[in-house]
Amino acid sequence: MPAVYTIIILALFALGMPVAFVLLLGGVLGMLFFLGGPAAFTQIPVIAYKTLDDFVLVAVPLYILMSEILLKGRVGNGLFELGSKWLGHLPGGIGVATIFACAIFAAISGSSVATAVTIGAMAIPEMLKRGYERTTVLGAVAAGGTLGILIPPSIPMILYGSITGESVGKLFLSGIVPGVLMTAFFICYLVFRCRHMERQAPASWQERWSILKENIWGLFLPILVVGGIYTGLFTPTEAAAVGTFYSIIIAFFVYRTVTLRDMSGILEDTVKTTAMIFAIMIGAMLFGFILTALQAPQALMSLVTNAQVSRWLIFIGINIVLLALGCVLETVSIILITLPMLYPIVKSLGFDLIWFNVVMLINMELALITPPVGMNLFVIKGISPDSTIGQIIQGSVPFAIIMALEIVLLCLAPDFATWQPAVLQ
Repeated sequence: MPAVYTIIILALFALGMPVAFVLLLGGVLGMLFFLGGPAAFTQIPVIAYKTLDDFVLVAVPLYILMSEILLKGRVGNGLFELGSKWLGHLPGGIGVATIFACAIFAAISGSSVATAVTIGAMAIPEMLKRGYERTTVLGAVAAGGTLGILIPPSIPMILYGSITGESVGKLFLSGIVPGVLMTAFFICYLVFRCRHMERQAPASWQERWSILKENIWGLFLPILVVGGIYTGLFTPTEAAAVGTFYSIIIAFFVYRTVTLRDMSGILEDTVKTTAMIFAIMIGAMLFGFILTALQAPQALMSLVTNAQVSRWLIFIGINIVLLALGCVLETVSIILITLPMLYPIVKSLGFDLIWFNVVMLINMELALITPPVGMNLFVIKGISPDSTIGQIIQGSVPFAIIMALEIVLLCLAPDFATWQPAVLQ
């Protein structure tokens, strides 16, 4: 029976059914097959309630709403112009400006898809017009967009904290240095890759200060949100509310790029995305309930603890599994499905759980640019219809290698992820 159950679940995934429905149906079928049939269905509302009965999850729709407002308000356009004026004279200057804009917008929105769409819509045609190689352009935007889940605030970090009970504030702190390092590595690669290209004429200091003045309101948002959390002024959930309110103020009254007429679409998109995430959460917890009843986590834990191998060998295996899952599932699904089983294993092996959050998210960044279901690959394809998926994948490969090397760096020097939470919390 377990073999038949597994085949059904894999077949549903292969047929392209939405992940949330596969997990929900998997939970229902598991109750029918293994837990006594319809009588077990009474657990479904209980599991659903317990899954979402967490105050920290209030931050999820708020950060999504903030991201949608900033996306509609074209805040990212100004950030790209800012990077272009200040950094465009460097080797590969427009590429450097693109990564800079992605990093800043990631720190504002917390969304990889929103980052890739917002910055890519401006950066791709501008870089192509200036003679940049198409694969490099596409790879830079696809990879730059992934910074949205590593640089705080980050919705995957909130989900990690909700599942594991770790402090969301500490999780946010753990992503700062690795996120800055990742940004620096991407920039260094682009400078090297584009070192022989003709450079853009330096902007005047008057132009630089003028564009900085225009975008100072947007630049202040991550300082307000992240700084408020780190100084203890408000909790991560309160920070989401403050950031959303601030984004409304600047979009409506400062930049005047959003109107009341736009709000219906913004709220509709927010509800859709939030419902999708929460449906996956409920489905994952229901599916996890079945696995627990079948003692799958216990068996896996026993297998790991009894294995006479180095904990680092097991850790490499975990990374391979996450990378493989990233080729067929999107980020939120992977975290919600695997984390309840991986967390106790990682804890028993003696790894720092805040550090593992960063390692896992870098794996999720890789998932965003690995075929066949790399979300950012299709996002870039959507905003650059003249490009092929093959070109986007080709351009993303060097950035994927950089991400893998950063995981190695974090293994050799975990303090990059842990020292800031230890000092500031």
